[in-house]
Amino acid sequence: NFPPNHPARDMQDTLFLDKKHLLRTHTSSVQIRALNTHKPPLAIISSGKVFRSDTLDATHSPVFNQLEGLRLGDDITFSDLKSMIISLLSAFFGYEVKTRFRPSYFPFTEPSAEVDLYFKGEWLEVMGCGMVHPNVLEKAGIDSSVQGYAFGLGIERLTMMSYGISDIRDLYRNDIRLLKQFHAPVRLSNESQ
Repeated sequence: NFPPNHPARDMQDTLFLDKKHLLRTHTSSVQIRALNTHKPPLAIISSGKVFRSDTLDATHSPVFNQLEGLRLGDDITFSDLKSMIISLLSAFFGYEVKTRFRPSYFPFTEPSAEVDLYFKGEWLEVMGCGMVHPNVLEKAGIDSSVQGYAFGLGIERLTMMSYGISDIRDLYRNDIRLLKQFHAPVRLSNESQ
């Protein structure tokens, strides 16, 4: 939903393989395929590895795993989006979280927001979200009177916060000592498999 020379592309779409092809910066392509093949009501989750021109440091990586969600239907509002995000984050962390929503720009949603989580005495950005832009719906052949929301988050950032990992690079060093610090995974019984 923005032209090839739009300045917003400078922040994201910069890992080009050649003049026409780049490594994916979002898992939104999965959402677009769902919009092209299914009609509302629709609710999907997509995940996968994404690539961005970002300086590697303790909290940023040019390669990370993203989780995105999309929901379309009748009478879906920003309040529904906000409620779902607060519920998602509270369920993930196991306690009621304190969040704030800051206005932002994303080409695929309007209005758009960054979601911050109050964590260890400071606000940390954890995801972007917004109401699906009518242009996105129209390009997918869906009546723009349909409403919906979308969100995207970095899985590594939430993992770091949940397990107290201070450096994202530790997740990619293949050092088994990192994994041995954490509890064993939950095992399903034979009856629930």
